[in-house]
Amino acid sequence: MPPKKRTPQNKEIKQNISSSDNNNVKSPSKTADDSIVSTPKHKDKDVDFVILCKDLQVTNSLCNHAWSIWKKASDSMEKMTDSNKQLWAACLFVAAIDMDASTPGFTDVQKAAGLNMKPFLEVMKNLDVNIDIISPKVNSAVSRLEKKYDVSLALYQRFEKIWKDIYAQSAEAESTEIFKSIWTMFLLAKGSFLQMEDDLVISFHLLICVLEFFIKRSPSSLLRPLYSSKLTPTRSSRRNQGKAKPRPPEVNEPLLEVVCKENECSLDEVKNLYETVFSPFLESSGFSKSQELPTFEELSMKFEDVFLKTKDFDGRLFLNGDEKWHQEKPVIRAQVESTPKKNEEFSPAVLQTPVRATLYSVQQLRVSLTSASDQPSETLMKYFKNCTVNPTEEIIKRTEHLGEVFSHAFAQVVGPGCSGAGNQRFALGLRLYYRVMESMLKSEEKRLSQHNFSQLLNNSTFHTSLLSCSLEVVMATYGSGLSTDTDLSFPWLLGVFKLHGFDFYKVIESFIKAEPSLNRDMVKHLERCEHVIIESIAWRADSPLFELLQLAGEEGRLEPAEPPAFLHQPPQHLHTAADLYLSPVRPSRSLPPVQDRSPPRAALPSSPPPQPLAQAHRPPKSNSLSHFYKKLYRVAYLRLKRLCTRLLSDHPELELIIWTLLQHTLKDEYELLKDRHLDQLMMSAMYAICKVKFVDLRFKTIVTAYKELPNTIQETFKQVLISEGKYDSIIVFYNMVFMQKLKTNILQYASSRLPTLSPVPHIPRSPYKYPNSPMRVGNVYVSPMKSCASPMTPRSRILISLGESFGNSERFQKINEMVKSSEGTLKRRGDVGSGPKPLKRLRFDTDGQDEADGSKPSGGSALIQKLTEMSSTRNRMQEQKMKEEAESVREEVPSVEKNE
Repeated sequence: MPPKKRTPQNKEIKQNISSSDNNNVKSPSKTADDSIVSTPKHKDKDVDFVILCKDLQVTNSLCNHAWSIWKKASDSMEKMTDSNKQLWAACLFVAAIDMDASTPGFTDVQKAAGLNMKPFLEVMKNLDVNIDIISPKVNSAVSRLEKKYDVSLALYQRFEKIWKDIYAQSAEAESTEIFKSIWTMFLLAKGSFLQMEDDLVISFHLLICVLEFFIKRSPSSLLRPLYSSKLTPTRSSRRNQGKAKPRPPEVNEPLLEVVCKENECSLDEVKNLYETVFSPFLESSGFSKSQELPTFEELSMKFEDVFLKTKDFDGRLFLNGDEKWHQEKPVIRAQVESTPKKNEEFSPAVLQTPVRATLYSVQQLRVSLTSASDQPSETLMKYFKNCTVNPTEEIIKRTEHLGEVFSHAFAQVVGPGCSGAGNQRFALGLRLYYRVMESMLKSEEKRLSQHNFSQLLNNSTFHTSLLSCSLEVVMATYGSGLSTDTDLSFPWLLGVFKLHGFDFYKVIESFIKAEPSLNRDMVKHLERCEHVIIESIAWRADSPLFELLQLAGEEGRLEPAEPPAFLHQPPQHLHTAADLYLSPVRPSRSLPPVQDRSPPRAALPSSPPPQPLAQAHRPPKSNSLSHFYKKLYRVAYLRLKRLCTRLLSDHPELELIIWTLLQHTLKDEYELLKDRHLDQLMMSAMYAICKVKFVDLRFKTIVTAYKELPNTIQETFKQVLISEGKYDSIIVFYNMVFMQKLKTNILQYASSRLPTLSPVPHIPRSPYKYPNSPMRVGNVYVSPMKSCASPMTPRSRILISLGESFGNSERFQKINEMVKSSEGTLKRRGDVGSGPKPLKRLRFDTDGQDEADGSKPSGGSALIQKLTEMSSTRNRMQEQKMKEEAESVREEVPSVEKNE
């Protein structure tokens, strides 16, 4: 049953697997031989490899370690797709990271391999053909390097465009010198004052500051009129003359405003960064004392000192004009109008650069929060006053405290001068927090006919979770331009606020339903956060989930969180965040109903109703636990199905058996998940069943296929908890933990008479709606009114916003013709389960009557009259949408399949 014997290397590793110090591969001693490579000591190695080591000035010990990596990789590779020199260069870089060696740097080995960044990273990935060749420490360093490169490349390409808009090309030599100087000063400032250089927005704002510095010092003859007209010299105050302390460099605000406006970024944010980061940089570098432009040579010499401190790529390579160093042109599909992906023909999506897309997303977020306040509204204050215990003072104190905590943590990650940028992002999150809270309370009041929400509004965990979710939306929006995780990505906020992932999970679904301004990408991001919690974060040792599981398991076994009959149905999510936070337990279903005249549990009384005596001998069942396990089962099955499709297409009967073992593990052996990942149990269950069924499937094959799945990281199979403080590969985990715990259960599947198998759930539709995604009816998209118009494209055709001026009847006649022409082509969709049926006609009124009842359209005037009768408010539109939701044709996305 165990896999082929492989000598495990059990080592003590810190529990924080995200740390770059965590290693499954033991690094050789740095003191072994730190002298430069000597040829006689390496006669056992390829001559060309030794020559490469000498060219890169590596030590003897690093040479030995790199050769051992090469030998292990070459023995495992079935086919060499890269040249030896390229692979050797990659091995040397991997060895340098493993040994914390200062040389060779990335640019050195990149040049030695003769490859651009992306192809060279592919070579490094090709090395990782075994579980234990590339350590998590190396993977983390390479991932960070790739993120930084992507940001730098995107910024450089954006800089090239801005440069052409600002500088005239009359004096080519002089302008070229300024071009190179601006980019080098930007690299110098970023490397000197930003600890996290892959924050796209802050980096771009810093580039804007550098541009302002150069524009106001450049000859007006080199500038285009828009900028040369802003070169009014600023006068320094006489009162400051003669003082010992020099004034900080002054900003030409009219000029800075123009640059910000032309590049669609916030003037306030750029000014804040100028004062807190750029001005101190100019002072420390000595550039603020002169009105002369610094030369490229001077800047390059200063940057050399910064560059040599890191094993990084040299951003000055972009200036060489050699396309092989930056030939990729990263673009993303920015959904200006989020139309269904199923019909790209009608999607007015446009290709944008990462910088432009991110700035556009930030701008849209700021616009959507323009009317929101960073203080409780009058409506919220009424809710607070209706509480038995008024929570106003505690809420204000909590937000002030968390704001300070957030700003401090933000500055620690990004840079000591960036606390102001953190404050600005927190202010946006605070506005969203109050707005969503008000929306949630209105919904609860309407649902329950209650006005006293004292228990909910005095729940600190609820408020911290809601604020964290609001901030997560803000942070994800600022990082939306590149699809890479950064140090500020989820779950960073959980650590900042010391919030359990299981508590954060409870608010996600209600948050999405309460905030209609969220676009499709942001809804998918929050859904992904939910999945990450379900897969691993909720299973951390200190998670409150285990306390609930212990209470539920005191009878001997944890009851199935979802009856098998319901596994085949679309998910029914009946619990709001208020219900999950304040009603964590309920009587077991096996108990007779208890007559209770107190308000419903979700009515949120100021104190919980007393528990009947009949429940004293029964462990309670948790609503939040049941809700969590429903989603856990679905996520687990969908991930398993993807892996089975890749690996076991010839043995489809095994999928049900593997699922049964995995579901048993999740339900009855949940302790195996403590400080581990759901996928570790999934891969182990797959290997175990294949072993007892005599299907040849090796762990190496499973891991190789797993790496190809979206949203997977190497730590999942390279650093698995074995025992307290000890981590090793998933193979060791299987042999020493999984198989030992489940041996008896696994062996029962070897028999031809299988035990009762668990029902396999159908792939459900996502429980989340996409409020900004228009409903498509033929060639017409019906969408809630937006706060600001989006840029239109030729494919946008006709855009009608209910509540605004509609124009003449000819436009509506054209809409009627479009709808009529599409009615014959609409087909009934084959959705799984009892899903909604597609509309055959466009419904306009709230009573469910059809405007088009099969007769010919009566013309534009009748349609205008019908539309005029409707309310023009946004709430009316949303209510209509909810009433007709059962018959909507909006695309429903599988909760994991599409998201991953």
